[in-house]
Amino acid sequence: MNSNKICTWMCTILAMAMMNACGVDIPKEKPSSFETMTVQKSDIEVPIKYSAKMKGQADVTIMPQVSGQLMKICVTEGQQVRKGQTLFVIDSRNAQHELESARANLQAANANLQAAISQANSAKLEYESNKNLYEKKIVSNYMLESSLNTYKQAQATVSQARASVSQAQTAVNRARVNLGFCTITSPVSGVIGEIPVYAGDQVTPMTQLTIVSGNQKMEAEFSIPESVLEAGMSSGYTQTDKARNMANLPDVTFVMKNGTEYPIKGRISTLTGVVNATTGSLACKATFPNPDGILYSGIQGTVVIPYSHHDVMVIPQAAVVRLQDKSLVYKVKADSTATAITVITTDVGNGKDVIVTDGLNVGDRIVTVGANNVQEGQRVLYPAAANKKD
Repeated sequence: MNSNKICTWMCTILAMAMMNACGVDIPKEKPSSFETMTVQKSDIEVPIKYSAKMKGQADVTIMPQVSGQLMKICVTEGQQVRKGQTLFVIDSRNAQHELESARANLQAANANLQAAISQANSAKLEYESNKNLYEKKIVSNYMLESSLNTYKQAQATVSQARASVSQAQTAVNRARVNLGFCTITSPVSGVIGEIPVYAGDQVTPMTQLTIVSGNQKMEAEFSIPESVLEAGMSSGYTQTDKARNMANLPDVTFVMKNGTEYPIKGRISTLTGVVNATTGSLACKATFPNPDGILYSGIQGTVVIPYSHHDVMVIPQAAVVRLQDKSLVYKVKADSTATAITVITTDVGNGKDVIVTDGLNVGDRIVTVGANNVQEGQRVLYPAAANKKD
């Protein structure tokens, strides 16, 4: 035998012996690993979101009742005020003069009334005297009738004087009210909005001075689709049914535009009874307590209403493979291979799960983690995994 061949064989045998002695195994191909689950029915709460605008429950537009020069602005924008606090002062000199003039007219009217009453009393005494004398046939009938007419005229004068006093008192009251209008106070407790006027401006009853937002309670205004109303209030639309159904609605949440969730829950407080023909929706309001003044009138955000689904099939979003306009789920067959099933799903809004409304049955086994890597007919379960319970 050729010595070179003998040397090669001996080297090969020696190398194999050394590998066996060192315990080196040749790498074996490992099967891919997938996680699966068995589809079951359960209950889940789905957040329904509506765009909303916040408004103070007692927002009041402040406008003057009288015309005049704005003398003083007593508050600043964004200031918290209490009910009855002075906001603006209008020049009151004309109103003060009108009040003084009205009081003078009232005083004169009272003097005229007293004089008329005195004359009426005198006329009454003269008439009664003539009446007694007439009965004794001392005076003529002409004198009796003349004194009676004088008495009646005196009574009419008293009535006119009383009316003049009443008119003069009304003028005084009106002048006093107008004088009070020169000092504008807040009708509610709340926060001062924008003030578009300055001290020295001439204002009229058409001038908007500011808005006081009564922010102890805030209302989020939004629209709710008629379909949701029908689903949530299937028992009826009568006033009693609506009140009962609204009382049974869950607490709602307000989320600001920056994603911050307002910490206090609210309640749906009002629901109009007229459907907007253009949008097919109803105006709705949710009331939120605002003890710390965090919410402001005019801010926008989202009202989140939790809606409970009962006895539905819920699967992870990771189990759904999006292919163009289709949603696929890989179902595990009896031979442990996967097959694509088209399903119809509804997003539950929590970023993790979806509700399957068609395509799967209770008890079906589907691929969850790794679904995007599955190929049709690929084996996804192996003996150890197939026997493992979910």
